[in-house]
Amino acid sequence: MTTLEILTIPDPVLREASAPVEDVNDETRRFLDQMLHTMYDAPGIGLAAVQVGVPRRLVTIDIGKEEEERRPLFLVNPEIVWSSDERARYEEGCLSIPDYYAEVERPAKVRVKYIDRDGRLQEQEAEGLLAVCLQHEIDHLNGVLFIDYLSKLKRDLVVRKFAKQAREKERHRQQRI
Repeated sequence: MTTLEILTIPDPVLREASAPVEDVNDETRRFLDQMLHTMYDAPGIGLAAVQVGVPRRLVTIDIGKEEEERRPLFLVNPEIVWSSDERARYEEGCLSIPDYYAEVERPAKVRVKYIDRDGRLQEQEAEGLLAVCLQHEIDHLNGVLFIDYLSKLKRDLVVRKFAKQAREKERHRQQRI
């Protein structure tokens, strides 16, 4: 199966709001499978379609440990319909911001409505790591990155670091041409 390229900041596509998926069909399921393969390969526990350059409201998640049986979640058009007043802090990372981690505060529990890979409407309540992952990936669909929850100083430092890396990478690519 093809591994998709994961975009990294400062790619502007990551800031785009994703469009809803009109129909869950074989093509949608194939793409979800490619996303899952890419997520496992990275390795990560969540991936939004926009992270692979497709601004559509599709998410794959699997928070299980590597040695555990895989239990992937496929979410089409997910939306948070409720979140708790109680807050929790978790250290987050992101495949689109490699090797950078920071503590983020979010609602401790959420309820998410979505369509599964078979086209059925589902609703699920989550807490702990799953709640964090759902919020993180749904943020991606809205053009929001976890660094947006950090202070302006920390966020600017991260963005500048990745912008510099992108410029150096492009300069090296140009030199090889």
